[in-house]
Amino acid sequence: MVLEADAPRVDCLFCGPTVIAVPWARHNARHTLQFDQQVAWLARFAPRTVVAELMRVAWETVGSIISRVMADAILAGDNRFDGVRRIGIDDVSYRKGHKYLVVVYDHDRGTLLWAGQDRKKITLGRFFAQLGKERCHQIELVSADGADWISDMVILNCPNAKLCMDPYHLVTWVNEAIDDLRGRLRRAAERDRAKNLAGLYSDSRWVLLKDPARLTDDQRQTLAEITKINTPLLKAYLLKEKFRQILRQGGIDRIPHFNLWLAWALRSRIPEMVKVARRMRRYSTDIAHTLRYGLTNGPVEGLNSRIRQVINTARGFRTVNALIAMLHLTLGPDRPTLPGRP
Repeated sequence: MVLEADAPRVDCLFCGPTVIAVPWARHNARHTLQFDQQVAWLARFAPRTVVAELMRVAWETVGSIISRVMADAILAGDNRFDGVRRIGIDDVSYRKGHKYLVVVYDHDRGTLLWAGQDRKKITLGRFFAQLGKERCHQIELVSADGADWISDMVILNCPNAKLCMDPYHLVTWVNEAIDDLRGRLRRAAERDRAKNLAGLYSDSRWVLLKDPARLTDDQRQTLAEITKINTPLLKAYLLKEKFRQILRQGGIDRIPHFNLWLAWALRSRIPEMVKVARRMRRYSTDIAHTLRYGLTNGPVEGLNSRIRQVINTARGFRTVNALIAMLHLTLGPDRPTLPGRP
């Protein structure tokens, strides 16, 4: 069945000659509202090539339809920012060549709240501008990975928010320090022609970084040999495990334990551990917030994995805006339904 209707042209004072608005289609769209809605719904579950084949439109047209539908949904649903209290901020690579998106996650609703192009302060500033001053003041907790460009913008725009450092990144800092120490000791053993000791240090890399409960029998034997030698590497390993225990247990009563751990690391006389302890001392308040409130960036990392899955499923995007629209479609709170259904 084919429906035809007149769509006369008008002379707009701002746009010039243009087609008059009609109630069944969007501006500059060649498809009806219901057609757009069905394409957008299908795109949530199938690759764009499949949607294009099924709906008999071009691959690029699917992206244009998604952008139109989500732009209207976001414009009509500005209240998605209402009631936001706990957010997580991170960046995710979407293309080779250091191309990044900044993503904001709503911890309470478990959905993508906002996404923007480029890992910069100005990008995060656009989010806070859309959020508005009143809603910015209502933000209570923000989880992040310790990046200065995030913390600076949160402090500037959300005076009532408490920053929480992500435990995963904190443990990564300690692991990197242990690996640097192990490499330094291995090189020193090679210079002294202590082949057995150098081999032990070389074989102990994953033993020192791995969860002790998951060590194999051979790895436990390697750890026992390191314990017998009683080198600075053993002290650094014990520091790492104590730190992991503090983070795993969490709670306000762990804050004094963290302060004691910090003092222990600073007095360890191990350059690598002293360096990482001084780095953590800069974020001691944020780490205390993490222990007190238990907010981590784990859900945001999970969101990043789903973003990469969306990119792989779609087989690419012509523009970043099309990618962001697709992310809002599949991971955001505003998701279209099938036409004619609730």
